[in-house]
Amino acid sequence: MKQNKLYLNYAEHLQQRYGEKVYKLPINLPGTCPNRDGTVGYGGCIFCDEEGSGFECLSNTLAVEKQLAENKAFFKKRFNAQKFIAYFQAFTNTYLPLEDFKRNIRAVSESEDLVGISISTRPDCINEQYLEFLAEISKEKSLDITIELGLQTVNYHALQQINRGHTLAEFIDAVMRIKKYKFAVCAHVILNLPWDNELDVVENAKIISALAVDYVKLHSLYVVKNTKLGELYRDNKITIISLNEYIERVILFLEYLQPGTVVQRLVGKGPQGNLYFCNWDTSWWKIKSLIEEKMEAKGTFQGKKFDYLNGKAVKSML
Repeated sequence: MKQNKLYLNYAEHLQQRYGEKVYKLPINLPGTCPNRDGTVGYGGCIFCDEEGSGFECLSNTLAVEKQLAENKAFFKKRFNAQKFIAYFQAFTNTYLPLEDFKRNIRAVSESEDLVGISISTRPDCINEQYLEFLAEISKEKSLDITIELGLQTVNYHALQQINRGHTLAEFIDAVMRIKKYKFAVCAHVILNLPWDNELDVVENAKIISALAVDYVKLHSLYVVKNTKLGELYRDNKITIISLNEYIERVILFLEYLQPGTVVQRLVGKGPQGNLYFCNWDTSWWKIKSLIEEKMEAKGTFQGKKFDYLNGKAVKSML
């Protein structure tokens, strides 16, 4: 079986949608999240360090327009790129006063060569006033809008363990509200949390499929020093599954995922330095290759076990 038949690949999806290769330009805003400042909790998620997910971004002291321009110049020079998605990546980008949020979005929407805006945030930071504004921008500038939600897991007991500050209900609510405005949704999921097992992996795929989530981005858990997770790992209070087990979990997830959901990533890149654990000391592209090779060897593919919606128990009676 050819690689592009194993799962819906994000790069290929963008190529087909826009007629050429599209590049995401990361934008790093200064800020925080409600799980750090006391609104829903303190300390943040137990795996999160002070940089949030912005370790690959330019400094957040640079203006939004400056970050966009510098990143665009880099991709144009290196890859001859012509089309871009502005990606608000680090921390919780809708956790801002509404007028500040509007100013940031308008700043990037004026940029040439943009086909879309992608906004990373938390499920408990989706509000319809923000979505209404995005709908105006989308129509005015002919831009596709994607909201990336940090779900991590549908196991609400594990969500409590990682001090996530929200439950599964907020994710469901956020997806339904975003879908009302016909924006795309991307769910971020960690498949090797110490408190999850294979049943949780399958349920992750089922919930994401039942909600018709458009994109999914898979991560492997990395352990940063000087975090609560780092302390648990250092003191041998948690264990991380093996690389082979992670590969099997990714394949299991994909088998239960509906065929129409686009897979943006099979494994994440971790930050450099100050780590106890990251990707089994293996490069992300090697892990990606191992997953694809194992899928080919097993003769499996995305959606192979997608048979559980629309009244599975009565289908034989039709």
